[in-house]
Amino acid sequence: MNADLASDNAAARSIPERLWAWTREHGPAALVAVLVNFLLPFLIYRATHRVFGDVYALIAASTPPMGRTILQLVRHRRVDALSLIVLAGIALSLIAFFGGGGARALQLREHLVAGVIGLGFLVSVTIGKPLIYQLARARMHRTSAQHGRWFETLRDHPIFRRAMLVMTLAWGVGLVVESAVACALVFALPISAYLLVSPIWGYGLGGTLTVWTFWYARRRVGAARDAVAASAARA
Repeated sequence: MNADLASDNAAARSIPERLWAWTREHGPAALVAVLVNFLLPFLIYRATHRVFGDVYALIAASTPPMGRTILQLVRHRRVDALSLIVLAGIALSLIAFFGGGGARALQLREHLVAGVIGLGFLVSVTIGKPLIYQLARARMHRTSAQHGRWFETLRDHPIFRRAMLVMTLAWGVGLVVESAVACALVFALPISAYLLVSPIWGYGLGGTLTVWTFWYARRRVGAARDAVAASAARA
C-alpha cells in the first residue's frame, strides 16, 4: 500500500513537471502561432480596411497565416490537417476573389472547408472506417515501422475499434459545430470584431478536442493494448 501511495505521489508530482517541460518545448511555437494567426491578421485589417476596403484588407490580413503554412510545408514536406484546411481556404479565397465574391465570402472560406472535413469524419463513422484510425496509423508509420506494426495489431480489438469510432465522431461533430457557429458569427459581427472572436472560438474548441483526444486515446488505446498483451500471454 505504501508503495502504491508513493507511486501516486510521484505521478502527481510529475504532472506539473511534464506541463512545464511541454511549455518550454512548445511555448515559443505557440506564441508564434498566436501572433501570426491571431494578432497580425487583426492589426493588418485595422490598418488597411479604410484605405483598401474590406475585401483587400481581408486578403492582406490572411497573408501571415498563409505564409506560415506554406513555409511549414516547404520545411517539413508534409501536410497536416490544419495545413490542409488553411490551403483549402487559400484556394477558396482565390476563387471567391476572382469570381467577384465579397468580404463575407472571404470570411467563410476556412470554416466551410472545416465543415466539409467534419462531414467526412461523420461519413467515415457511418461506413465503419473511422478517419482518426487512418490518420493515426499514418502518423505511427512516419514515426517508425515498428510503431506502425504495433498500432495495426490493435485494429480488430473491440475496445480499440470503439475508441477510434468515438474519437472520429467527436471530431466530426466538433468541426461541423465550429463551422456552423463561425459562419453565424460572420453575419452577426462586424469584421473587426469577427477577427477577434472567431479565432478564440475556433482555437478554443480545437484545443479542447485535442486535449480530450490525448486523454481518451491514452486511456482506451492503453486498455486495448493491455488486453491484447494479456491475450498473447495466455496463448
